[in-house]
Amino acid sequence: MKLTSRAPGKVNLCLFLGPVREDGRHELVTLFESVSVADEVSVATLARGSFDEVACPGVDGPNLAERALAGLRERGWDAPPVRVTIEKQIPVSGGMGGGSADAAAVLRMAPTFSPVAAGAVEEVAASLGADVPSQLVPGVAIGTGAGEAVHRFSEPIAPHAFAVVPLGFELSTAEVYREADRLGLPRDAGALAARHRDLRRALDARAELPATLLVNELEPAALSLAPEIGRALEAVREARAAHAMVSGSGPTVFGVWWGAEAPRLASEAVDALTDRYPGAASATPVSEEFGAPRGS
Repeated sequence: MKLTSRAPGKVNLCLFLGPVREDGRHELVTLFESVSVADEVSVATLARGSFDEVACPGVDGPNLAERALAGLRERGWDAPPVRVTIEKQIPVSGGMGGGSADAAAVLRMAPTFSPVAAGAVEEVAASLGADVPSQLVPGVAIGTGAGEAVHRFSEPIAPHAFAVVPLGFELSTAEVYREADRLGLPRDAGALAARHRDLRRALDARAELPATLLVNELEPAALSLAPEIGRALEAVREARAAHAMVSGSGPTVFGVWWGAEAPRLASEAVDALTDRYPGAASATPVSEEFGAPRGS
């Protein structure tokens, strides 16, 4: 048996940074949106007596898909051994949650191979980091807590599209958060709660998000560690994006266009950017159907 699922990357349309929790992580309010830049994840059964395997050509070392399988096994998942194959399109360590997307795709497909205990998929997702719970169901979601508490929105916001600009290096999420602390970027709990209320009101309006909310409060820390991000942001602005920002902890940059013409405008911007940034790609928002497993 074999199943395949697209694993969409995400952008953070906003990320507001709050105080440090007792577990050492920061409180956040962030808006995740799944996009059409996606990995392809396949899960195929192996003979009994084999061991679970994960193959991700071009990416060395352990990954979250391996940890997703181990977490399911620990919770009694009794499927035959499986081989997971990941074809990467999402930038690695680029702030688009590629590893989390792959793990979420594995978790989506797992119940088809063997029943999973009630709540086990969600427990495993939460154990793998802040991004995985939001990517179990592609779409739009607010993340709170450290990002792992997810509130999904089924109603769309105004039509929009993206130009995604990966850069040729990686940034450590932990280092970006440490730099944010050094720069004194976190808000207090009251200010963070106010941003959460503003975001909920904007989403309920189903309109364009105002520029006051299209803010990533980790961006100054990422720029401090990698000033070349600033040049990419300026290039996206010169390509006439309505807004340009860093996704997550970076270094990937994206531009946003609004309205019915947004996909065309984003595509034209990518054409203008590819000489300087060969990995640039246009992208559109995607929803749950995009990541639905398909069998063979």
